[in-house]
Amino acid sequence: MAFQADFSRDGSGPRFGTQKLLLVEDSRMFSAVLCHRFQAELGLNVKPCSSLKALQEALAQDRQGFTMAVVDLNLPDSPYGEALDCTIEHNVPTIVFTATFDTATRNRILERNVIDYVLKDNEFALDNLVATVRRAMLNRKTRVLVVDDVPSARQVLVDLLKAQQYMVVEATSGLEALAALEAYSDIELVVTDHHMPDMTGYQLTRRIRHRFGSDRMRVIGISSSNDRMLSASFLKAGASDFVYRPFVAEELQCRIANNVETLTQMKQLRSAAACDYLTGLYNRRYFYDYGPKVVNECLRQKSPSSVAILDIDHFKRLNDTYGHEIGDEVLKAVASRLAAIFEGSDNLLSRLGGEEFAILFPMVDSAAATKLCDEIRSDISRLKVAADDEELSVTISIGVAEISGYETFENYLNAADQFLYMAKHKGRNQVYSDARMTEEAAQ
Repeated sequence: MAFQADFSRDGSGPRFGTQKLLLVEDSRMFSAVLCHRFQAELGLNVKPCSSLKALQEALAQDRQGFTMAVVDLNLPDSPYGEALDCTIEHNVPTIVFTATFDTATRNRILERNVIDYVLKDNEFALDNLVATVRRAMLNRKTRVLVVDDVPSARQVLVDLLKAQQYMVVEATSGLEALAALEAYSDIELVVTDHHMPDMTGYQLTRRIRHRFGSDRMRVIGISSSNDRMLSASFLKAGASDFVYRPFVAEELQCRIANNVETLTQMKQLRSAAACDYLTGLYNRRYFYDYGPKVVNECLRQKSPSSVAILDIDHFKRLNDTYGHEIGDEVLKAVASRLAAIFEGSDNLLSRLGGEEFAILFPMVDSAAATKLCDEIRSDISRLKVAADDEELSVTISIGVAEISGYETFENYLNAADQFLYMAKHKGRNQVYSDARMTEEAAQ
């Protein structure tokens, strides 16, 4: 299990390289700038259209469909929003970008169940539009639970959330909501009504908070009650926000978006805290925090696990000879190869520091882990790293220890470290373990 960040390491944000966006805009300046920003900042494939006719042709030619559309409300051949009608008819989720806006226009836009609208009325219009597209793309990976026993009221919320591209789960009672939380481990936001037959939204919020912190799940209470103290009760129970009915759609959208954005920022902070800055792998802190939980689960199931410590051979000499910049390149190359080897597996890979890496193998005994580590050692030995006008070869030594009983996590690592020392003593570019030591003793 190598580190998988939701955001790119350069801070530019998420990438959506396989997604296609329709940009319907007749202003050459706006179109050129937006095409560049959508491609550069979000990695989107953009199809620009300057007219309703060009839009219709693009929709007819692309049979695979578009992920999303950004549509100018008024074009020379589409003065009354015909372009918007066209994308909606083709079931393309749409964001409206418009300079014309009044109450009638606002109602006409929202009636079409668009994702959102962005006004061209200020210097931050392009920034706002890019942020809106980014948010809508991320919403497609966010699951929301709606809890309301009144079908019509629940449907209003579901429609609003689906228009925002969220994945939506519905529940008609508190007990159904708790069951949904068991069934869907990726629910991040709960929007709950107060008055329900089996428990109140206040009680449901308290039960959710006993299981999930606000940094993992947000709860928004909603009610048509006239009791102005109800919002305070919800917030004291652990709700993240509260909205009274009847609500303004845009207000609820913003409150939901703000809560999801808070969760996203917390994820980024957790990712930054868990990530090794140089290699992108999990760092020592994460390995020491998460590793014991993996080991304890294996022990609980009476299954073995193994831990390996890997060290790059002669790394100090390499640094002294070629400099720290080349040393960093070697570290990144080894880390990249290890990440590729373990991608999609349950094994926990991290960089402990310097030239040392650690791998935790759940449900794997020492013999199997030793064999796998020998394959890894052989793979790394074929790695070439460019250094000025030459290519450097890299070898590694690995120590492996089986975990079969309850001890401190540090003890497990110390055992693997002792076997690493023995691998180096035997000439480096070796794997040594308790399983191999037992084999040698039996010969």
